[in-house]
Amino acid sequence: MSFWKSLAQKAIRHFDAAECTECPKGAPGADPAFATAVTALGAKLAMADGLAQEVEQAAFLNVFQPEAGARRDVLRLYDLARQTSLGFESYARRLAKRYHSCPQILEDVLEGLFHIAVADGHLSHPEETYLETVAELFGLSRTTYRKVRAGYVEPDAHDPYYILGLTPAASDDEIRVARRRQLTEYHPDTLRARGLPVDFEPLYTRKAALINHAYDQISRERALM
Repeated sequence: MSFWKSLAQKAIRHFDAAECTECPKGAPGADPAFATAVTALGAKLAMADGLAQEVEQAAFLNVFQPEAGARRDVLRLYDLARQTSLGFESYARRLAKRYHSCPQILEDVLEGLFHIAVADGHLSHPEETYLETVAELFGLSRTTYRKVRAGYVEPDAHDPYYILGLTPAASDDEIRVARRRQLTEYHPDTLRARGLPVDFEPLYTRKAALINHAYDQISRERALM
C-alpha cells in the first residue's frame, strides 16, 4: 500500500466534522498544502547534513508516492526546496496546524522522513536534530519519537529504554519490572553473593543511579503524553 493511500484511510477513520475542523476531508495526498509541506520537508531533510544525494530523492519517491500526473510538479518543488535546509520549521508548523487532531498522520510523516534520512546507510547528527525538531513542532511526544527512531537506528548508550533493556513500545508494567530486576541485580547483597570484592560496590552504586535516572526520565516523558 502506498504512503498516500495509507494516510487517506487514516484520515477518513480519524476525521470528525465536529471536532477536527482543520483536518481536510479525503486523502492527505490530494490536499495541496499537505503535499507541498511534505515534499519540502523531505527535500530539506536531504540537505540537513549539507549534501543532498540521489538516494535520498529515490527514498522520498519510494515513500511519499505522488500521483502520476503530479510527479513532475512534485519533483520540481523537491529540487527547489532542497537547495537549503533553511525554513523547514514553517512547513512542519503548517502540517501540525492542519492535522493537529490527526496525530497518527503526523507520526506517519515522521516515519517517512526517517526512511529518507537513513537511505544512505546512517543517521547523521544534523539529520537527527532536524527530525527531533520536526517531531517537536508536530507536537509528538518524546516517547513517540523514540518509538519511530527505534525502527531505523540502534539506540544510543544514553537512551533510557536502552539502559533498561527495553524498547519504547514497552508497557508501564514492563518498565517497572525491568527497573526492579536491574536494581536487584546490582544490589550490594547480590554482588556479595556473587563473590565480587567490596571494591565493586561504588561502581554498581553508580549503575543503580543510572537505572533510577532512566526510569525517572521515562516516567516524566510518559506523564506528558
